[in-house]
Amino acid sequence: MLQVHLPDGSVKEFSSPTTPRGIAETIGARLAKATLAAEVDGKVVGADYALPAEGSVKLKLLTRKDPEALAVMRHSCAHIMARAVMRIKKGVQLAFGPTVEGGFYYDFQLPTPLTDDDFPAIEAEMKKIIALDEAFERIEVPRAKALDIVQGLDQKYKVEHIETGLATHPELSFYRQGEFIDLCRGPHVPTAGAIGAYKLLSLAGAYWKGDSDNAQLQRLYATAFFTQEELDEHLKKIEEAKRRDHRVLGKQLQLFTLSNDVGPGLCLWLPKGAMIRSQLEEFIKQELTQRAYLPVYTPHIGRIQMYQTSGHFPYYMESQFPPFYFDPFMQSVQQLFALQFQGKFTDAKFIGHFEEAVKNNLDGLVPMSFGGFGKATTDTDKMQVIKDWFNEQEAYLLKPMNCPHHIQIYKAQKRSYKELPLRLAEFGSVYRFEKTGQLNGMTRVRGFTQDDAHLFCMEDQVPAEFEGCIAMTQFVLKSLGLDNYRVRLGFRDPKSDKYVGSEQVWTRAQNALEDVCTRLGIAYTAEPGEAAFYGPKADFVVTDCIGREWQLGTVQLDYNLPARFGLEYTANDNKAHQPVMIHRAPLGSMERFIGVLIEHFAGAFPLWLAPEQVRVITVSEKSEDYGRDIERKLRMQGLRVTGDFRPEKLGAKIRDGQLELIPYMLVVGPRDAEQGTVSLRDRLEGDLGAMSLDAAITRLQEEIRERRVRKTFSGSAGLVEKAGANEY
Repeated sequence: MLQVHLPDGSVKEFSSPTTPRGIAETIGARLAKATLAAEVDGKVVGADYALPAEGSVKLKLLTRKDPEALAVMRHSCAHIMARAVMRIKKGVQLAFGPTVEGGFYYDFQLPTPLTDDDFPAIEAEMKKIIALDEAFERIEVPRAKALDIVQGLDQKYKVEHIETGLATHPELSFYRQGEFIDLCRGPHVPTAGAIGAYKLLSLAGAYWKGDSDNAQLQRLYATAFFTQEELDEHLKKIEEAKRRDHRVLGKQLQLFTLSNDVGPGLCLWLPKGAMIRSQLEEFIKQELTQRAYLPVYTPHIGRIQMYQTSGHFPYYMESQFPPFYFDPFMQSVQQLFALQFQGKFTDAKFIGHFEEAVKNNLDGLVPMSFGGFGKATTDTDKMQVIKDWFNEQEAYLLKPMNCPHHIQIYKAQKRSYKELPLRLAEFGSVYRFEKTGQLNGMTRVRGFTQDDAHLFCMEDQVPAEFEGCIAMTQFVLKSLGLDNYRVRLGFRDPKSDKYVGSEQVWTRAQNALEDVCTRLGIAYTAEPGEAAFYGPKADFVVTDCIGREWQLGTVQLDYNLPARFGLEYTANDNKAHQPVMIHRAPLGSMERFIGVLIEHFAGAFPLWLAPEQVRVITVSEKSEDYGRDIERKLRMQGLRVTGDFRPEKLGAKIRDGQLELIPYMLVVGPRDAEQGTVSLRDRLEGDLGAMSLDAAITRLQEEIRERRVRKTFSGSAGLVEKAGANEY
């Protein structure tokens, strides 16, 4: 007997095999027709999924009202798109076709590449396929049979994937629709008729399995919704996003630039962009002072051994700049240590490779003769000799994270429980070797500055300190008008080996995060696999004014790094105890955060952040002296001001100010000079009329003091699906 628990609390029992669609039929014919997929014990499956014959399951039937159903429909649309491409093009090799945020894509290799001109023909063919309303038929076969199928289809990438990526899978599944069959784990909607409105969006280059050493493919992006109205709204958001592109606005407004001579992904802040950044930094520094943080500064590089202890190297070796070595032999030894650290080398294998490297060393260095290597009798002893020798060598790494440096500041002296919590803060620059194809203006870079801080505290102080970090992040986001966000708790994936520390420590840390969020009344989602390698975290995922999500502020709880570095404090029992460490950055990275702000505000920053707050505009040359006097007085009041005294028409000068998104303009003419007044012009509200200079200054300073944010556009959050959610 199978017990099925439904979302309304009811329980149905079945004595014979059934499927989600079968269960829907017992409830009603309309529901059965509307059911596109299902969620069984939290896993999204097809409507034809075979439920277990006995036991108990939680079942949710998914219709077009559910975001999960939209992801399933989009994946089915990806198959239809691939089928359409194969109908109009010959020699198509299929790669992968997953759902992504806002849509889906499929990667192809074709003798003749696709172009935008092919889009109408592909969309027309998709329309024909959908009109047939054929079923998506699931076929499950043994791995050997699956290999025969893809070889028969002459799909070389599917063959390679079965032989390598799916080598441990005894059974595989395909989905067939008409003449089209594709290796896929699913799920899919029952028939093509469930697909609503769709649109091909763009083409891009891609590498097979994301590896630049592999073949280059073409990626065709598209999206789909259940209704044309939803699609039209989405396309409007895409157009609005293009208008707000921070790379375009950053150039137009002279905020930042990128230079190939400096290097890809390394931003150069222009004066106006630097002013925005400095204002944010001052804002954060004021808050840090009020919250008893202590400022520190650390260098941009550090000895590689420190990052080995922390685990940043080599766990994330591929995403970091190569270490600085002064000897090629040292480079090869470091690679050996990296492989051993990752668990790929035993001591004996390491020693064998090490001895071979010594023999091949052209510089004549023979470390076999040092430190008693020849006297060591076991592999363990030999490894210790090599490690001791290696740790004395000079090798440096560009700083990938600030936390190991802050840990060294903590260790610089003995600590007492009376000093805790100790809160260390730094605007610290760090470096990551992002792939060139992943770089994106300021939002994905290779060098960035974090508003970073690390708190060292006793375990009973964790709830209050974590709560304080959450509260500060909320305050900072609210001050910038970013009050539409969700909190995502990143937890450890028990199936992954990338994490350090015991399961008990992780459980304790994760429970502490959930307790704080529950006590504060913060709605959150827990996502396994999203934790940092050393501890769980709370990420603030902000929705901007056109509905896009950005992961910005983060707070991370860490029981592991203090243990790896042997951190201690003397408690009131006069015994040594290990502190708990909290990592937090309300903004995240200054580059990414300001890139998001540029797009959120479409370059029209609130007055307190604007690089140029006020522009003084003269009606004619006769008023230039008065205008310059006004400019000087505004600057003396701390306002960022410029003057436009060109011999141009007034309308042209006002238009230029509007195009440059200046928050306020003060227009002055001969009458103003006589009466000591100014005409205040608001970027949003237009002409506010004549007033005294003191009144205008008071108005501006009040808006700045309150950090007022006046939004000009609002939108709703979009639907987000994880890439690869439906693919092998």
